[in-house]
Amino acid sequence: MKNTLKVQRAILNITQDDLAKEIGVSRQTINSIEKNRYVPSTVLALKLSSVFKIPVNEFFKLEDDD
Repeated sequence: MKNTLKVQRAILNITQDDLAKEIGVSRQTINSIEKNRYVPSTVLALKLSSVFKIPVNEFFKLEDDD
């Protein structure tokens, strides 16, 4: 799975740390999601969707091998 979290953060000009604090996770969690090392839970994905005001499926896209 790939994601556009880093791009979305850049659009809003917020840091990993700021985002992490807003949704209640560590900065390392945000970093791991951005680097595709961690797939977030449904709850976390919905929190991200709420912060950025875009649907979850605009953040996360399945790849052929998923």
